[in-house]
Amino acid sequence: MPTLPASFVIPTLTEQPEWWSLPCQECGEPLVTLVEGPRLHLQPVYAQLGFAGASTTITLRQGALERLERALATLPETLGFLVYDGFRPLIVQQALWDWQWAEVTRDYPHFTQAEIYEKVRHFVAEPNADPTKPTPHRTGGAVDLTLFELATGAELAMGTAFDEACDATVTDWFERYPQEPLTHNRRLLYHAMTQAGFANYPNEWWHFEYGTRRWAGHQSQQSYQGMNLAVYGSAE
Repeated sequence: MPTLPASFVIPTLTEQPEWWSLPCQECGEPLVTLVEGPRLHLQPVYAQLGFAGASTTITLRQGALERLERALATLPETLGFLVYDGFRPLIVQQALWDWQWAEVTRDYPHFTQAEIYEKVRHFVAEPNADPTKPTPHRTGGAVDLTLFELATGAELAMGTAFDEACDATVTDWFERYPQEPLTHNRRLLYHAMTQAGFANYPNEWWHFEYGTRRWAGHQSQQSYQGMNLAVYGSAE
């Protein structure tokens, strides 16, 4: 594995509640179906788990896909992306919320309802039927993914499983508690994606967004009355 520049640390990121009130000027980009290739593998996890409404295909907005391809081109030639999820309709978001609620209830039997809610909300965006305030995946601008080795097809170790509900899923966890090759692998994924224009959700090392309100809060170069501007509303 190549040595990464010293600047490739993952910064400590924080969520800003005001991002969700940022305006959105829908750009009208279509959803595009991802096509599997030697360096792009697809694993539509929620269809495989049998979630109601989940598709066996993975789609993203055109601009998000272009940036994903840009990120892929920057990776070492021995590596590729394994994509778990892209656009997610409301019915699947609700099913994921309910599933995570059941998991937390089982794993934390002493939690109150309020504590369960906060734990679930940490890992899953609360379903919202309002098309003007879509969850990130419902915009078609959010993608969940990891890295894999071309030679073996094996996923690179990231320290937790995808969608695992534990503290170590925080993106910068192995900056705080260094452990190789986990620190290196997370840095590689993070910087490939952010340098291509994506924003990371800091509680999930696998989750990146382009065109959404979170992305606008991070790095949009457009502005509206002094505020950054999202370009993806609901794609549903």
